[in-house]
Amino acid sequence: MQLLCSISNGQQKKLERPRLVIGIVVDQMRWDYLYRYYNRYSENGFKRILQEGFNCQNTYLSYLPTYTAPGHASIYTGAVPALHGIVGNDWIENYNSTYCCADNSVRAVGGYGKAGQMSPRNLKSSTIGDALKLATQFSSKVYGVALKDRGAIFPAGHSANAAFWFDDSSGHFISSTYYMQQLPKWLQLFNEKKWSDSALAEDWHTLYPLNTYTQSAADDNPFEHLRKHETAPIFPHKTIAKQYAQLRSLPTGNSLCFKMAKQLIKHEQLGLDATTDLLCVSLSTTDYIGHAYGPQAVEVEDCYLRLDQDIAQFLNYLDQHIGKQQYTLFITADHGAAHNANYLKSHRIPAGILSEYRLRDALKKALKQAFHSDSILLNVMNYQVFLNHQYIEKKKLPLERIKQFIIKYCEQEEGIAYALTYQDLKTQNLALAWQLPLLKGYYPKRCGDIALIYQHAWYSDGDKGTTHGAWNPYDAHIPLLWYGWGVSAGESFKRYSQEDIAASLAALLHIQVPNACTGNVIIPLLKSK
Repeated sequence: MQLLCSISNGQQKKLERPRLVIGIVVDQMRWDYLYRYYNRYSENGFKRILQEGFNCQNTYLSYLPTYTAPGHASIYTGAVPALHGIVGNDWIENYNSTYCCADNSVRAVGGYGKAGQMSPRNLKSSTIGDALKLATQFSSKVYGVALKDRGAIFPAGHSANAAFWFDDSSGHFISSTYYMQQLPKWLQLFNEKKWSDSALAEDWHTLYPLNTYTQSAADDNPFEHLRKHETAPIFPHKTIAKQYAQLRSLPTGNSLCFKMAKQLIKHEQLGLDATTDLLCVSLSTTDYIGHAYGPQAVEVEDCYLRLDQDIAQFLNYLDQHIGKQQYTLFITADHGAAHNANYLKSHRIPAGILSEYRLRDALKKALKQAFHSDSILLNVMNYQVFLNHQYIEKKKLPLERIKQFIIKYCEQEEGIAYALTYQDLKTQNLALAWQLPLLKGYYPKRCGDIALIYQHAWYSDGDKGTTHGAWNPYDAHIPLLWYGWGVSAGESFKRYSQEDIAASLAALLHIQVPNACTGNVIIPLLKSK
């Protein structure tokens, strides 16, 4: 591979970079969705990127648990939770339940209440956006856009110009005083146009005739959640005016996010000068729909067929406003999802559900009987058991005996394959597929005392829809597609990790990697200059 900056004919060439980098994270997109629906995709959406771009076919998350906030943080920092500190969407820190983006020192901008009290301050490392800012003396523009706050904030990083996310109460995109004191005028006007109302104007019908959705189970099946105002989980799905939270579970939520991204590119003039800019777009609707219905659902298939159209329109917009081969774009996911356990069991495939809430309550009862106290356990969350060390020390209870009691109790549960302390994980040579992911996900101040590994195809949730969080391929194998400036056409079946994305972007842009990046450069995708 030749260096971009080379000497030719005695003259030094100017260092070349794309005008704009766009990262698209499709929340809960399993790798196989690229191919399950391939024959139904248009030529100008996913297929365009697959045919003209570079496809990293074997990309995995390398840590546990496989959740939304750690996924977005890992993509853009090139680090794992043990380094960047985002160990879940929520965690317990200093004996308090903590939401990953919560920041009481800031207030909402463009909205009210806790929906706007968000910032990246819990993120302990820098992002590729921060690295780009440092490399250009902060002249590069960096933005994040998503319906979920965590899908906008962590990708954008600490020094971003802004992150914008969706407020269910108003149907507006909002931000916080971490970034600004008031929304830019263009966004105020965007919100005033009530695009959220337009997105709720029609019920959700299938894009094509229902009988053509052969890659999905029957529309009316017992494995899917009911919407509050419906009697069956079937098409068409009714919408209710002014109930903006619905947009999180409708494909039009993705369309709204792309509309917002286009307006941001236009009005903030991204990609229009010699300095590379970065736009981070996270599509949250796919996650809400996936949780509600599961990978076998017609709703999921229809969502991705509509997303394909949105991507095609977005690529066309970038071609016109930035210029073909003037931008670099990647598409990936923060995690995948399991098939619904009862759906698997209906086809004689082993699976099951073990609720963390039920396990927590049962453990509290067992601990009270064994140690005569109901204050030993703080919680069971993130597939971890959290103990109340302050109480245990105050009452001089036997900590190690308590841990061993919990381990023995948990391993008797049908859905749990292993339970062990993180100390055991460090000292024992287990040589199992989940050992290293557990260590990579362990940030001591925010993690529990005992890690739980569920049996394959078991998870902690209800009997409808699905969830994620495991090391298994259904949760950890994600798509990674590259397209545009500096990207060679092709594919690779070498195993890559989420952390390799930031490292490869840094190589592409010839900038230093983020300060905790452990990823490797995906050499084949870089086009020789």
